[in-house]
Amino acid sequence: MSYLIIKFLLTALAIVLISEVAKISDKLGGFLAALPIITIISLIWLHVEHQPAAKIANYAYYTFWYVIPTLPMFLVFALVLPRFGFWPTLATCLLLTVVLFYGYAQLLKVFNIHLL
Repeated sequence: MSYLIIKFLLTALAIVLISEVAKISDKLGGFLAALPIITIISLIWLHVEHQPAAKIANYAYYTFWYVIPTLPMFLVFALVLPRFGFWPTLATCLLLTVVLFYGYAQLLKVFNIHLL
């Protein structure tokens, strides 16, 4: 149980650190958020927990494909936020991401890549 608590605290620390840096510098905060810190931490946890290499490789592979349809959300968020406020913008961007992800998953089926 203590291992799980340590794992949780270290992972949460990364998120808190990024948000605190973003308060000081939006550019540096955005840069840190764009780094795959959570993915890297997840890869490390999977390795430390003795998951098979194939499992870790699959995780990295699918993470690559899942990132692509989420990217437009950030641009739309930046453009829509000043007009509609935080919560409507967030809801709109989440809906957009779900729609884009579904369409993207359907498109990738043509190439025998199954995300759903």
